[in-house]
Amino acid sequence: VGDMLLRNDNGRFVDVSEEAGIYGSLIGFGLGVLVSDINKDLYPDIYVSNDFYERDYLYINNQDGTFTEDIMNWTSHLCLSAMGIDMADINNDGNIDIFITDMLPEEDTRVKSVMEFEGYNVYKLKQSKDFYQQYIQNTLQLNNGNETFSEIAYFSGVSATDWSWAGLIFDMDNDGQRDIFVSNGINHDLTDLDFVDFFANEIIQKMAVTGKKEAIDSIIEKMPQKPQPNYAFKNNGDLTFDNANKDWGFEIPSTSNGVAYGDLDNDGDLDMVVNNVNMEAFVYRNNTNQLTDNNYLQLKLIGKEPNQFAVGSTVQLYYEDNIVVQELMPSRGFQSSVDYLMTIGLGNAEKIDSLRVIWPDSKTQKLVEVNLNQVLTLDQSDATENLLPRNTKPQKSLLSEIMTNSFDSHKENPYSDFDQEGLIHKLLSQEGPALAVGDVNGDGNEDFYLGGAQNQSGRLYLHQGNGNVNSRPNSAFQSDALLEDTSAAFLDADQDGDLDLIVGTGGNEIGEEKNYRARLYINDGNGSFTKSSQLLPTTNDNISVISPQDFDGDGDTDVFIGSRSVVGTYGINPKHLFLENNGDGTFSDATERLAYDLKDAGMVTHAIWADMDGDSKNDLVITSEWDTPKIYKNNGRRIYKLGSSLDEEFGIWDVVEASDLDKDGDLDLVLGNQGNNTHYKTSKEQPMKMWINDFDGNGTIEQIMTLHENGKDYPLHMKKELTAQMVKLKKQNLKASDYAFRSIDELFPEEVYKNSIMKKTNISETIIAVNKGNGDFEIIVLPTRVQLSCVCGIVCTDVDNDGNTDIIMGGNNFEFKPQYSRLDANYGHVLLNDGNLNFNWQDYDKSGFFVRNEVKHLRQIKDKNGKIYVIAAINDNKPKIFAIGE
Repeated sequence: VGDMLLRNDNGRFVDVSEEAGIYGSLIGFGLGVLVSDINKDLYPDIYVSNDFYERDYLYINNQDGTFTEDIMNWTSHLCLSAMGIDMADINNDGNIDIFITDMLPEEDTRVKSVMEFEGYNVYKLKQSKDFYQQYIQNTLQLNNGNETFSEIAYFSGVSATDWSWAGLIFDMDNDGQRDIFVSNGINHDLTDLDFVDFFANEIIQKMAVTGKKEAIDSIIEKMPQKPQPNYAFKNNGDLTFDNANKDWGFEIPSTSNGVAYGDLDNDGDLDMVVNNVNMEAFVYRNNTNQLTDNNYLQLKLIGKEPNQFAVGSTVQLYYEDNIVVQELMPSRGFQSSVDYLMTIGLGNAEKIDSLRVIWPDSKTQKLVEVNLNQVLTLDQSDATENLLPRNTKPQKSLLSEIMTNSFDSHKENPYSDFDQEGLIHKLLSQEGPALAVGDVNGDGNEDFYLGGAQNQSGRLYLHQGNGNVNSRPNSAFQSDALLEDTSAAFLDADQDGDLDLIVGTGGNEIGEEKNYRARLYINDGNGSFTKSSQLLPTTNDNISVISPQDFDGDGDTDVFIGSRSVVGTYGINPKHLFLENNGDGTFSDATERLAYDLKDAGMVTHAIWADMDGDSKNDLVITSEWDTPKIYKNNGRRIYKLGSSLDEEFGIWDVVEASDLDKDGDLDLVLGNQGNNTHYKTSKEQPMKMWINDFDGNGTIEQIMTLHENGKDYPLHMKKELTAQMVKLKKQNLKASDYAFRSIDELFPEEVYKNSIMKKTNISETIIAVNKGNGDFEIIVLPTRVQLSCVCGIVCTDVDNDGNTDIIMGGNNFEFKPQYSRLDANYGHVLLNDGNLNFNWQDYDKSGFFVRNEVKHLRQIKDKNGKIYVIAAINDNKPKIFAIGE
């Protein structure tokens, strides 16, 4: 039987599921359901959390008794085994957020002992069959206020609470911020890997041989029992939560499921009752009122018959800069119902400016200057005011998307790097499309080239002005359709006054290395290109960036070509090229002679030329994975590595832009990193490392990623991942429980791991590096919303015309192994500079800049009138173009 919607017709419940649009799918395994007005249209919507492979359902109320299921438009990924659910506003912005529990353990040792993750190929197969992006983790869906959610559980610190059931969002300490409680536990660890690998298989074989079924009790007896404590998370007010188990008294291991809260002793704070399996229930008395001076307000709502408890009412409360929205929907968590008396924590607030109740019939009443620390009783019969519809008139935004049918979609070719490199954590073969900007036909409007994936030619788009573009077919590009374009740049290679084009081929497909080189296309002056017969020097590595510059001031343009990786051998530094223009449109490899220090540039992701020391010569600034941002000084004769304070900042840097953000006359840097919404965490004290070596001596290079804890480095990989690549490890790691506790120095002889190449990361944040001169930079971490995903594209320009340089950003990376989820919470950022290096994130209605999917590059283009537009190059999708200041 699928889900059902039963309409109450005067005490008789009638099944209206089919006509209301409720799915009756047999693969739906609903464990949680909650009703909330998600889109603030005064009509309740429905969220159903489904265990196993079926995605969750989000039913948006059509206001006519029917619903539209719309989960894929509102979210970017979900839990795989969704359990309990709660919905409330976690950041006091007036929007309802969603927390859903799953079964990912917190401790790395327990993850390695009880978890079995989907393989990438199975995951992609499911997607091809219309299953959704689902991962084993709790999800915290942050409501963006524009009918989308950003999933932030890893960032917030609430992603892993073991085999969890109820998740409740409520203010546990009355400080004005809603906290999270999770009930946790399974009576037997039926997914324990040692039990599955040894006992379960033995039982199956025995039954197959004897033909006798094993008694279920005897099987259960062999399953391990490892009760875990429940979880309490204190809300820090910045979208992060701290584990408060010890401080708040939730350290007792148990097997808990249902939870309900209410003020059991009438002291103004919320107590809890927790249901347990095979043990007495917990009753927790909340001591907040005795231990703190935090204020509160309790509301008792009296509704009209037959809804005497006023279920479905909403309270909006305003104080200081806070908006508190609370809905009276008692069914929450997992198979539980909370108290009808609404308790709202107010922290150290001195007064409530105003309070509004919206009753289920849309009548409303407003109160001002409400006293604190009281039980306030309100009666629906006293509400006479009709709630006016929200003002839906769109506000003027900073950017506006230009809608066009001129763009072709980038179409990524299917390829799994993991089939060849089983220990890498993400794909390297899907970094397109390339993007290059320049006026190719001399009409004053900047045009752009958008690279193609393998078996897809690149496209040239001519800008007609006002953001209008048309595609220009080109046979030279079409003849190279087999090649994957990962980088591109316009330059005047032959000094004839027009812009030619260099396109870099890249990817990570073994067997294609011979094609991984840069190609030169010559412009006839009108925007038509022919391929040059000259073969540019090559390293056959995965090209990531092409950056032209007349570095020596001789009147012709030289070129830096950087590579991200050696094909099929992630972690080994690729070679890079510095090509000197011979003055006739041909190029020579001058790397050894003019740019020897580039040999240590690392796994290069991006590069720009910028005058970092004020000597009127542009220096080369490079970002790399597992490395530091690097500045190569240009003295007009050669370039060489310049030491800076950035040499200690090891990140997964993806992009860099330079601009004078503080208007002090020198250039500052904006550096895009992976952000903090990741499965794995890194810091100066606990760096994440990658060890590269032929660990088992079979002639193949392996990469072992480790997390640092208690002075040791522990592999991030699961046992089966590691032993599949290195069979020799199987004998000494028969049990998952043994492997789970072993550090890299316990897995390999000292001479092996100490002779490995070691790379590390110790910073995840996207930052500004403020230039203080002489190689010294002050690091400013950009706002929280920027850190929810990786940043891959940056544009620095004055968005609001106030004379200060602002920042536009895009990003995301979907192609991780399933156990690491994916980075998809970046829908585009506009950061306004207040002139004092404070960058304020703008919501999507204000910014007008909203881009889903994977933005690989952002570039600005201008028309002949000087108007600025922003191009977003998106992997496996059409590009988008936005006008600034329309």
